[in-house]
Amino acid sequence: MQGLLTAAYISAAILFILSLGGLSNQERAKQAIWFGMIGMALAIGATVGGLVSPGQVKSLGLPNVEWLVAMMAIGTVIGAVVAARVEMTGMPQLVAALHSFVGLAAVFIGLNAEFVLSEVLQTHDLTELTGFAARLASKTAVELTMLRIEVFLGIFIGAVTFTGSVIAYGKLAGQVSGRPRKLPGGHFWNATLALACLACGGAYLGGEGVWTISVVAVLAGIIGLHLIMGIGGADMPVVVSMLNSYSGWAAAAIGFTLDNDLLIVTGALVGSSGAILSYIMCRAMNRHFVSVILGGFGGTQTAASATVGKQVATDAESVANSLLEADSIIIVPGYGMAVAQAQGAISELTTTLRSKGKSVRFAIHPVAGRLPGHMNVLLAEARVPYDIVLEMDEINVDFPATDMAIVVGSNDIVNPSAIEDPQSPIAGMPVLEVWKARQVIVSKRGQGTGYSGIDNPLFYRENTQMLFGDARESVQSLLRFID
Repeated sequence: MQGLLTAAYISAAILFILSLGGLSNQERAKQAIWFGMIGMALAIGATVGGLVSPGQVKSLGLPNVEWLVAMMAIGTVIGAVVAARVEMTGMPQLVAALHSFVGLAAVFIGLNAEFVLSEVLQTHDLTELTGFAARLASKTAVELTMLRIEVFLGIFIGAVTFTGSVIAYGKLAGQVSGRPRKLPGGHFWNATLALACLACGGAYLGGEGVWTISVVAVLAGIIGLHLIMGIGGADMPVVVSMLNSYSGWAAAAIGFTLDNDLLIVTGALVGSSGAILSYIMCRAMNRHFVSVILGGFGGTQTAASATVGKQVATDAESVANSLLEADSIIIVPGYGMAVAQAQGAISELTTTLRSKGKSVRFAIHPVAGRLPGHMNVLLAEARVPYDIVLEMDEINVDFPATDMAIVVGSNDIVNPSAIEDPQSPIAGMPVLEVWKARQVIVSKRGQGTGYSGIDNPLFYRENTQMLFGDARESVQSLLRFID
């Protein structure tokens, strides 16, 4: 039985690695998702199957495996309903919510491991023990110390991940203000709470009991809450990938606690890939990871009067005529496109323009939207050809030779202040240099600022015109005039 379980875990780990590798290419992404789904089904089936054997159904009064199957069934139904109802605009906050579940699970598993260990240490007849309790009973004093360290790390990281992800969810969903908010004293309190957690961890290793790690869970939860509340809205894409990394390391720590090789491998994959993604996104924003964690920008709005000029509005007919005259067009999608669900209309516009001999391409900023790859997924969903969807580094040099740049719901990622204003909060952040095109059309619902709260001088440039209104309706209006 143990051999089959090991083989299943190895197969699942290989499938997870293939899934991650496949996600690097849009054409292989669908196959990669299937690899991940099959791997997860295999992992769950093997884990549950390993429990259903004589003498392993109960362990120190833990619930029967029937309860586990029932909870899995309920969770499956809830997951299916949520997946069917969530829109692409809600995907970032859904990911944040799922991270919180991983963190909370790590806390509960760590606490449960201590409860079982306490009962094992009080049991006189160790031959009656089975399952996890039997493994604990066979450990030496040094191994039990290592176990307690793993429990402490799992609970600490898990609690930070849980509350931090809840706040990230609230910010992404608009239920919590995107402005950075901290208690007076800033990170002094985070440092103090972290030291208190270490002190409780030391007491736990000294045998003080479960109350110590319960306090760690509460204090670490406060750290996560205060930490993410202090990060501005413009840094939330980095925060989501960072929390993804945290959830992976929490899972890996608990994998060591449970002696579960697959959980260790999976947690390490998620933790390392999330950390790498966070690093890549910080580079894309010209920011240091530590500076993001210590309170990124966002929420400080630049006064509109500080920008010289005025916004010039246009209409769909004028934009359509300009499109028919242009030979080269670059479309820059942003979160506003996702909110308006305009990707289908934009795909149709792209097809129409290309049928008329126009060169149409898409420029994707690494942090466009609220989640890494958000725009790529939307455009793939709308069946936009992969070969005309280009990353910022590939297409930025082409703007000076472009007849028209169309910005759909983007703001911060096309803000020239990042390059031209050294005092701007986003100074140094690489952006799509759309203002270098001969003409710029910005499709925008209103005159508000982006998620960072920073005004955008692009909207006041002489070669920029504003097409106000819902993005999908605006693009559909363009189609009527072009056809």
